[in-house]
Amino acid sequence: MAEFLAAEPEVLSAVFSNLNAGMILTDRSVKITAVNPHAEKLLGRPASEVVGQDFHDLLHRRADGTLEAREECPLLGVFDHTRMVRVETDSFLRGDGELLPVTWSAAPVVVDGTTLGVVTLFEDATEHRAAQDHQSAHLAAMEDLAQRLTLVGEITEVLTQTLEAEEALNRLGRLLVPRLADWAAVDLRVADDEVRRVAVVGPQGREVGREGGQGALSSIPETSRSVLVRVLRGSEAVLLGPDEIAAPPDSPLAVVHTTFLHALGATSAVVVPLSTPRQVLGALTVARTDPDRPLTADDLPLIRDIGRRAGLAIDNARLFERQRDIAATMQRNLLPSLPDIAPLLLAVRYQPAPRGSQVGGDWYDALVLPDGVTALAVGDVVGHDLSAAAGMAELRNMLRALAWDRAEPPSAIVTRLDEAMSAITDVLMATLILARIERIDSGDAPASGDSPGSGESGGSGEAGDGGGARWEMRWTSAGHPPPLLVTGDGRAHYLEQGQGLLLGARMGSPPGRHDGTERLPPGATVLLYTDGLVEMASSDLDTGLNRLRRHAIALGDRPLDEFCDGILERMPPGGADDIAMLALRVPA
Repeated sequence: MAEFLAAEPEVLSAVFSNLNAGMILTDRSVKITAVNPHAEKLLGRPASEVVGQDFHDLLHRRADGTLEAREECPLLGVFDHTRMVRVETDSFLRGDGELLPVTWSAAPVVVDGTTLGVVTLFEDATEHRAAQDHQSAHLAAMEDLAQRLTLVGEITEVLTQTLEAEEALNRLGRLLVPRLADWAAVDLRVADDEVRRVAVVGPQGREVGREGGQGALSSIPETSRSVLVRVLRGSEAVLLGPDEIAAPPDSPLAVVHTTFLHALGATSAVVVPLSTPRQVLGALTVARTDPDRPLTADDLPLIRDIGRRAGLAIDNARLFERQRDIAATMQRNLLPSLPDIAPLLLAVRYQPAPRGSQVGGDWYDALVLPDGVTALAVGDVVGHDLSAAAGMAELRNMLRALAWDRAEPPSAIVTRLDEAMSAITDVLMATLILARIERIDSGDAPASGDSPGSGESGGSGEAGDGGGARWEMRWTSAGHPPPLLVTGDGRAHYLEQGQGLLLGARMGSPPGRHDGTERLPPGATVLLYTDGLVEMASSDLDTGLNRLRRHAIALGDRPLDEFCDGILERMPPGGADDIAMLALRVPA
């Protein structure tokens, strides 16, 4: 501290001389006692000219150049109130007679409670405002960049949340409007070089006319210089101003695009390709209607990047859809045709998961065994991909072979299947129900499978040829939803017996499996199904089971095919899994 005090005069002199702001010292009578070099430069006056002069009379001026009244001078208030004063907008008179816009602050110099003078720091307000404007512009640019990065992040998330291309593009439009543009439209290339408008998003509550709405547009012309055609054929992003928007169209596709821009009152627009490294899949058009806030060349990199991201999302969605269609077709082809088991009736339904979901391993089967008994099975291989569909076929064929091999209870057959599954197949886990439909009092009726039937449902009609036969179902369940029995008198209940572990879940010795048995009264319907029929993301399993039971009661007196169709039609939307159903009806 002592060393600093010893050097204090030199330090103070250096600060006074090198300070990058004007400094003026005044005494109690407001006479100038000293000015630093920067003050001399700003005022255009040497120190010898200003020292000893009255600060207020020499320098202080209003914006019109007139001398300000002393009682209005804020500098004098520093003496009167012994407090610091800051003035953002003021004027000092330069030596050349020009007014210098300044920003200044003044503070009293107080020693032992006595105000000895005032020190005033000032700077050129023009330079100060320029620095502030520069800082404000820099902050605004940083904020704009942050907003754009946030928008890109949200767009990326939205595009990856669904594998349904058109839904993703509509979500994209709702992000772009109004944050980036007033309107957005997406046109996709489809088969045979046709163009289809799949999304149009504008201000809330406003719709564009029929001319610019969604739907098929036209084919891409071979010779056209319109913006949309050029972009669809591989051109880079194009910025449109009023003149380009007003240009006459030269093709039917250009007419649609130009009419759309005119209908919404666009004053500027950008058209970018929805592209991948291999191809252009479509075009994104964003437009603004405010002439004072047009889209500019600075917006092109961002919109171009959005187009690339959307293009990749569309390509992924189309690739997934092709794979899913292949899997669904394969799965349908792997499912068997139904045997004729008159007088009993059979009907089946297979419904793939909604678009955007993956294909699963759901399956059904029905066959007549060597002892004349009908075997029914419904199952679900754990997984949602081509491997699950292939595993379904392996498991179904193994179950057929084991059931055909010897006449034994369903529980014994499923136990053998569980033991062989891990060694012979790649299936890790699966659920299933295996049932035997047995005649327990044949009377004069033919054995199951002996009577010819007609129709794709495998039966000869609702009346059937049951004679005096009575029927019983014997089944076992490997972790599968329970069968539903609907009687002819309008009642329904789930068959909870015969439950056991799902296939592949055993540890150590094979689990003990059991059979359930149930008499099937005349006119009864037994429904076997997979969990896609009762499991919904919006509700729990008990709600789904109760819903299915109510619908089955309401449809129980319908013909079997109508019964199955009605069950599927009454299921609420939102399911994300395949559905396999197998329904058996006993003659009335």
